[in-house]
Amino acid sequence: MAQVIEVTEELKGKRADLAATEALPQLSRAYVHKLFEEERITLNGEPAKPGYKLRLGDSLSVNFEISEIEQIPDIDMPILYEDENVLVVDKPAGVISHARGRFWNEASVASFVRQKTGQEGERSGIVHRLDRVTSGVMVCAKNADTLSLLQKQFSQRGVKKSYVAIVLGHLKPDEAIIDMPLGRDMAKPQTFHGTPDGKPARTQYKVEKSFGSYDLVRLTPETGRTHQIRVHLYEVGHPIVGDHLYVGEEGKRLYLHAVSLEITLPGDERRVFKSPLPPEFQEFMDKHHG
Repeated sequence: MAQVIEVTEELKGKRADLAATEALPQLSRAYVHKLFEEERITLNGEPAKPGYKLRLGDSLSVNFEISEIEQIPDIDMPILYEDENVLVVDKPAGVISHARGRFWNEASVASFVRQKTGQEGERSGIVHRLDRVTSGVMVCAKNADTLSLLQKQFSQRGVKKSYVAIVLGHLKPDEAIIDMPLGRDMAKPQTFHGTPDGKPARTQYKVEKSFGSYDLVRLTPETGRTHQIRVHLYEVGHPIVGDHLYVGEEGKRLYLHAVSLEITLPGDERRVFKSPLPPEFQEFMDKHHG
C-alpha cells in the first residue's frame, strides 16, 4: 500500500524522515528508515533522502506492505513462573520489551506473550520495560485486570527490583544511596543526565565483590526513571561495562542484569522471582580476577 503525504505549511522545512514518522505514527522510526534504504519512500516520484528538508508543495509517498511487516518470527525465552494471570520471563539481552510501532516485525517479549496467550496489541501484557541491552526478570500480564493491578504497583512503588552490574573502578563507600534528579540531555536526546531540575531519582547500591579494576554491584532503584541505574553509575564515575550509551568500557554486552523482582500477584500473594546471573558475568570476573 502507498500513503501519500502532501507537504503543507506545518511540514515545510522538516526532514523527510521525521515528517514520515509524524504523519504515519503507526510506523516505527527504524521501519521508516528501512523504507528509505529500500527506496520505497519517494519524493515527487524520485527516491527520497531521509535528511531532505521538505518544501511547500512536495509530495512524499510511503510504500509498505502490511502483510510483509506483520510477520513477526516466533521467539522462545525461559519462563520463571506462569499461572492463569501472570507470565514471568527471564529476558535475554538483545531482545526488546515491545515493538516501537504497530508495523514492526522484530520479535519481542510482547510478541512472546502474544504467542502464549493470543492477546492482541503491540504491547501485549507488558507491565514494565527492560532496555534491549539489559537481561533478567520481567513480569507480564495475561489479562487486562492483571495488567492494571500490576502496573498500579509499579506506579505506586509497590515493587522491589534488584539488579546486578559490573562497573569500572571501585565505588566508595561500598554501600550508599545515589540521590540525583535525572532529565533528558537535550544535546544528546536519546540519553539522560543528572540535573537539578530533573525528576527525583534514587538508587541504593552495595558492592558485592571487587576484582581487578572492577566491582560487582547490587542495585535497588527506589524510583523507576529511564536508564536510571546506568546514568547514576555513569554520573558517579563508575559506568557499567559495555554501556556504549554512557561511556562504558568495551564488553560483550551491557553487564546489567535484573536479578530479582518482588511483587504482589492477584489474590494478594506476595512473590519474589529470581533470575540466575548470566554465565558471561562469571566469565568476565574470572578473566579479570586479580
